[in-house]
Amino acid sequence: MNMTREQIVSIAHLSKVFRVGFWGKRVTAVDDLSLEVQQGEIYGFLGPNGAGKTTTIKMLMGLIYPSSGAASLFGRPIGDQAAKAKVGFLPESPYFYDYLTSREFLRFYGHLFGLLGSTLEKRIDELLELVGMTHARDLQLRKFSKGMLQRVGIAQAMINDPELVILDEPMSGLDPIGRKEVRDLILRLKESGKTVMFSSHILHDAELLCDRVAMIMKGKLVACGHVSELIDHGTTQEVEMVVDRLSPEGVEALRPFTLKTMLHGERVVATLASQRHVDDALEVIRSHQAKLVSLLPHKASLEDLFIRKARGVQQVTEVPV
Repeated sequence: MNMTREQIVSIAHLSKVFRVGFWGKRVTAVDDLSLEVQQGEIYGFLGPNGAGKTTTIKMLMGLIYPSSGAASLFGRPIGDQAAKAKVGFLPESPYFYDYLTSREFLRFYGHLFGLLGSTLEKRIDELLELVGMTHARDLQLRKFSKGMLQRVGIAQAMINDPELVILDEPMSGLDPIGRKEVRDLILRLKESGKTVMFSSHILHDAELLCDRVAMIMKGKLVACGHVSELIDHGTTQEVEMVVDRLSPEGVEALRPFTLKTMLHGERVVATLASQRHVDDALEVIRSHQAKLVSLLPHKASLEDLFIRKARGVQQVTEVPV
């Protein structure tokens, strides 16, 4: 039996236009955007820098007002206080009082939500353990690395035990270890029953984490759906083949089936345009008495989709009027 999950975030035809400069030139940051985030999923909101991701999140959080369209959280308008109380939020460039320790920092935000006494102290201990920061509970934030600050920032977003956690570029600027720590933390949030929506321009992290994604460019939605469906649809499945001791005649016989061929001494690295050409390439290898070292299919990725969509948007914007 199919169970319909609750829509936690709903955005319908949302737009935001800014006026900039002396003459008040209109700049459209978000253009007729519609999407939904369902209960219990990790939802990736993807796009290049300047695509409109942060502007959309600011509208969801009630920090700026939309020019047109509507959005809701838990079925309530975005300005509703009861809905906001169920949300935890980490902005892209938060300012932390760096003279505070982790415990003092979380205590400050707990007071904003009306948490006091032993209830608050227990919550702080739970969150520091959740984000792996128990060892730094009494260390001032000014002594933290970027990854440590991100983790304690996520703990701050969890202080009110929210049902929805919204993270704006949580892995931006982190080294590979820091990114993995944040990825693991997001997965733990999902395991604990939270719905997570995060924005990112780091496509590999989104591919590892997300149930569904939405991709925007220049404020417009260009792709939306389950990750597996998006990366499998309309993508070329290339195959990399490594061959030893293939004669020059064999290399020439292989070229009609390849996108590119590179020679490294006696070794040939060839990229086949499609899995359909594998049998043809193997026949060439056998007939020229060479040795197949490896055969590796290249799985389609969100990066492939991103590049195709970016080229499509660029072509549209460059069409003469």
